[in-house]
Amino acid sequence: MEEWSSDVLARLGDSQDECMSEIYRDVGVVLRTYKLREADRIIVIHTRDNGKVRAVAKGVRKTKSKFGARLEPMSHVSLQLYRGRELDIVTQAESVEPLAPMLSSLDRASQGLAVLEAADQFSLEREPNPRLYQMIVGVLRTIAQKPSPLNVPAFYWKLLAHEGVRPQLEECVRCGESGPETQLVAFDLNEGGVLCRSCRSGQSISPGALDLLRNILGGRLAYALAQEESSITHEVSGLATRALEFHIERRLKAIAMFEAH
Repeated sequence: MEEWSSDVLARLGDSQDECMSEIYRDVGVVLRTYKLREADRIIVIHTRDNGKVRAVAKGVRKTKSKFGARLEPMSHVSLQLYRGRELDIVTQAESVEPLAPMLSSLDRASQGLAVLEAADQFSLEREPNPRLYQMIVGVLRTIAQKPSPLNVPAFYWKLLAHEGVRPQLEECVRCGESGPETQLVAFDLNEGGVLCRSCRSGQSISPGALDLLRNILGGRLAYALAQEESSITHEVSGLATRALEFHIERRLKAIAMFEAH
């Protein structure tokens, strides 16, 4: 959790005083939260219709809060809010589906938090992105049912494809060589895809990892997620993390935390 800066606290008072009487409803997933004053919290949500929204949830840190437990990270909630000048205000919050399955194991919770951190990087303030909302809800539901070793890596690859940086996997990204006789043996993040033996640069990629990556991005996600943990899933996972970090130009905190342990 993070403390909110004092200058924003001061502006919050003005924001509440001048809050427009515009009430709206939306549904979304809580990405993260900040402490605010004695009992309040600022909730950062990726909503279906309004993109990323920052809103004050009053009194949710009190033990008798009516909806504090519904506004934790990974929560899928239906909301009613007042639209403010800088921060909105949550007036109602109802769970769309229970959070408990995501907290039933460390593996599920860890995967869920890794998803939220990545989604937060692509969610933009007040810019509707219903497809991203659908992707977040879909992967969290999948994690709740079965924490496959490829849930998070597949989500990373899907995010990149959604952002328009889908990797070239069918032919050498440099010379265009393709066909059954072509050996695609490397993956270069700078080039944006795979390379043949003659053009190879970047890092090696095994045939099994290339096939698995093609399944993830080629409409065979369920088949990919059914794979047991192996050296190939580890290879695809590591490459997904490096590709996402390369695109956002920063290290993912959740991944760094896992590696530290």
